[in-house]
Amino acid sequence: MTEDHEVVHSAGGFSRRSFAALAGTVTAATALTGGVSAALPAPTTPSAGRGADFDRCLAVARALLVLDSDNRPLVPRYQRILEQGLPAQRRTRPKDVLVIGAGPAGLVSAWLLKKAGHRVTVLEANGNRAGGRIKTFRNGGHEHAQQPFADPRQYAEAGAMRIPGSHPLVMELIDQFGLKKRSFHYVDVDHEGRPANRTWIHVNGIRVRRADYARAPRRVNRSFGVPRARWDTPAAAILRSVLDPVRDEFSYVNGDGKRVDKPLAERVRGWARVVQRFGDWSMFRFLTEHAGLDERTIDLIGTLENLTSRLPLSFIHSFTGSSLISPDTPFYELEGGTAVLPDALLERVRKDVRFDRRVTRIEYHHPDRPSPDTEHVRIKGPHVWVDTVSEGRDGPVVREQFTADAAIVTVPFSGLRHVQIAPPMSYGKRRAVCELHYDSATKVLLEFSRRWWEFDEADWKRELNAVDPGLYDAYRTGRAATDGRLLGAHPSVPTGHITGAQRTHYAANRAVARDQPAAVDVLGGGSVSDNANRFMFHPSHPVPGSSGGVVLASYSWADDALRWDSLNDEARYPHALCGLQQVYGQRIEVFYTGAGRTQSWLRDPYAYGEASVLLPGQHTELLPAIPVREGPLHFAGDHTSVKPAWIEGAVESAVRAALELHTE
Repeated sequence: MTEDHEVVHSAGGFSRRSFAALAGTVTAATALTGGVSAALPAPTTPSAGRGADFDRCLAVARALLVLDSDNRPLVPRYQRILEQGLPAQRRTRPKDVLVIGAGPAGLVSAWLLKKAGHRVTVLEANGNRAGGRIKTFRNGGHEHAQQPFADPRQYAEAGAMRIPGSHPLVMELIDQFGLKKRSFHYVDVDHEGRPANRTWIHVNGIRVRRADYARAPRRVNRSFGVPRARWDTPAAAILRSVLDPVRDEFSYVNGDGKRVDKPLAERVRGWARVVQRFGDWSMFRFLTEHAGLDERTIDLIGTLENLTSRLPLSFIHSFTGSSLISPDTPFYELEGGTAVLPDALLERVRKDVRFDRRVTRIEYHHPDRPSPDTEHVRIKGPHVWVDTVSEGRDGPVVREQFTADAAIVTVPFSGLRHVQIAPPMSYGKRRAVCELHYDSATKVLLEFSRRWWEFDEADWKRELNAVDPGLYDAYRTGRAATDGRLLGAHPSVPTGHITGAQRTHYAANRAVARDQPAAVDVLGGGSVSDNANRFMFHPSHPVPGSSGGVVLASYSWADDALRWDSLNDEARYPHALCGLQQVYGQRIEVFYTGAGRTQSWLRDPYAYGEASVLLPGQHTELLPAIPVREGPLHFAGDHTSVKPAWIEGAVESAVRAALELHTE
């Protein structure tokens, strides 16, 4: 058995144990955004067919646009705080603050509060790293990670991999910390950086380049059985045509054919009308009942436009994701991996972070609520008590208690569900903790010793014939060996990474195809398939000094992700390779190194899911309660914003919570 060690940190005066029964619940309903909370109307019975109360929908619209209750933009204020720090407060004494969770929200809020003079302690359950769902498979880093791939120079993203240029708060941090960013090619480009659209659509047994599908979609569309009227309309155009009338509520198309936002007041009310009209609709209901699409067309759109897993979920979630980012928005990645951002944040609060401290219980007291035993007497001393436990990696389990004046809780609600909290929080908060939906997402990454997606046919011929003269023609004519002997056969592949079990699984499940697709010859971008891999992405840039690269061989969500989770690595990586071969051809096998990495966010013991992907109705039913403080407990994290799964949402929430705590 493992020995327990009890360590107690207390700030004198009042014992937590002596107050445990006296505090009630806090039932403050506030607006979703704004450094200072503003009143949010209680929900009323909606009129038939009109959705939620309009004032509540206005609050959601302001949260979407990051406005305060008077429709004033908050982002410029938040940017100033990131640049200059929290405002000076003459009457605010330094506080002892606990920040629970060292993801981007926790690190940013801790950094801001520390700069403002508060005494901050960050509690992180993970004993190895900070960053939350910002995670880079890499050699070294603040987590001192072991070499993840055969080439020690290679790295790849387990989590956040692209940053929109339209996310100003993250851009402010990147610039302030002097991090190097470069273009992320969501759409593949040629070697001169021009859009190429040469990657593949592989569905219903048909393989076609994206550019060719955009010009002539009939063959693919007919394979789904869509009505004749839509044979010649690409899936993206069909989707855009049914969403544009909804976008007309808050924007319009100008004379140049570009969509432009309406004036702010009109935009807010337009978004509120969208939330009221469709807030309790799923995407599937919208596409069928409102847009009038048949199921075959929805299947086409779902497969090609990555909507299949989102169809039963909130329409508002998918709609905002496509509407808040313009088609012209540039995307960026960080040199060295996205984890260099939490690296930089951690450097500023490293001495204040306690790793390997999983929070098991939170007790709190509102300092303005009198005790039943001592009416009108203000209770002094700490107002938050937090119990933690280590995971005993390097020795005995350690139990440690921390106390503070206030806490910022950034734990995903799917994880907070397992934390005991006393006294019970308000009903709205408890309901949100219990019901907020978190989706599953899994990434399967494979390493190759050469960047074959950048090859033209001359490159292929040279490299394949280096394995065996005539091998290029053998693959091209369907005469190459199909028994697995060519797996990792190129001279550049290091030995020792392809195991016997991988070879066995590969031989049993290999993709045998007589046709050999032409070279892709691109940088970045990715392909889509209806096979188990679903979405595949190439690196946007080579890693300096390395001839190889890591491909995101499968990026999947919901049930598709769960099916990958059921396999072990020895089976998963050969299966992922076979899925790539169905799209790109058998010949890629010669460059496979045998090294792969998997990130299942649902199975991650610190994330409990990919992100909060809301169900129909949750924007108006749950969201208003999510960011609201409960006495000395404040809440941050991307799940408390209306940008879940984006770093920007986490940073927004961090500034809001830090400002709220600092100015109270």
